[in-house]
Amino acid sequence: MAKQLEELKHPVKEELAFFEKEFKASMKSTVPLLNRITHYLTRHKGKQIRPLLVLLCAKLNGGIEEKTYRAASLIELLHTATLVHDDVVDDALERRGVFSVFALWKKKAAVLIGDYLLATGLLLAVKNKDYDILEIVSDAVRLMSEGELLQMEKSRRLNITEEEYFKIIERKTASLLSSACKAGALSQVLDEEAPEVAQMGEFGHHIGVAFQMKDDLFDYGLNKTGKPTGNDIREKKITLPLIYALKNTDRKRRRQIIRILKMRKKPKEKVQFVIDTVLEEKGMEYTEEKMNIHLEKAREILNRYPESPARKSLLRLTEFIGERDF
Repeated sequence: MAKQLEELKHPVKEELAFFEKEFKASMKSTVPLLNRITHYLTRHKGKQIRPLLVLLCAKLNGGIEEKTYRAASLIELLHTATLVHDDVVDDALERRGVFSVFALWKKKAAVLIGDYLLATGLLLAVKNKDYDILEIVSDAVRLMSEGELLQMEKSRRLNITEEEYFKIIERKTASLLSSACKAGALSQVLDEEAPEVAQMGEFGHHIGVAFQMKDDLFDYGLNKTGKPTGNDIREKKITLPLIYALKNTDRKRRRQIIRILKMRKKPKEKVQFVIDTVLEEKGMEYTEEKMNIHLEKAREILNRYPESPARKSLLRLTEFIGERDF
């Protein structure tokens, strides 16, 4: 899977390397502690899906400009800021298999580093008068916050519907991926009203929804270990596999599952009971089916463009999202 992801980057390999240098440079400070933390963050970077999308969508629509690199940096700065803050909110000691900033430098430093990254991204856009890109990305961050808060509210009440589930993931995950694709197109066509910008935003929306649904499937066993994690169940996050199972199981089991979700500490066998119910009621198959509908819609948008290395990579990216195990 990691090899497949590297292949996707091939059409913009040199541009990604240049972006990484620019991204690291944008975070430099005269404060040694800040530099230590940002160095740690860049050393343990993730899949870099968002900057990759910015660059590929720009290339698909004509080419890569200085504004494209700034858009990619802005997206990645704001995304990293939200991850650092999320770890504080969730008391998460790990991020991507390594210690989180929160674990190593504690709450105060983590909140401040998130604020610093956010401010750095905003200044980068303002200094270069990239107000159109800034508007797109700021709106995505607003939607992400709404999505997280809506999920918190529904987790407390345990009354989430399928429609509400999609509202949550469209905001908390799809919005930033959509903004990355729109920003990439906008950096090339330079017209916010251009159909290419809306089209790329729609593409990003569909892969973002699919990306989150794939993440939600990992809770029930579709990860690289092949074992269910049960983390969402422990955290009272009701995702589509469970929503579907609750809708289709009998009343007795539904009540049992709701009681389990309400427990502060959930024994292993209780979590397994919820997982077994989801598997028996075909919640995973239903979720995969819905995910594939979104991936197909994303492919339909790409197929409106002529053949090119960028289009080929984006098409492969839709396959990667559906097949990934991490």
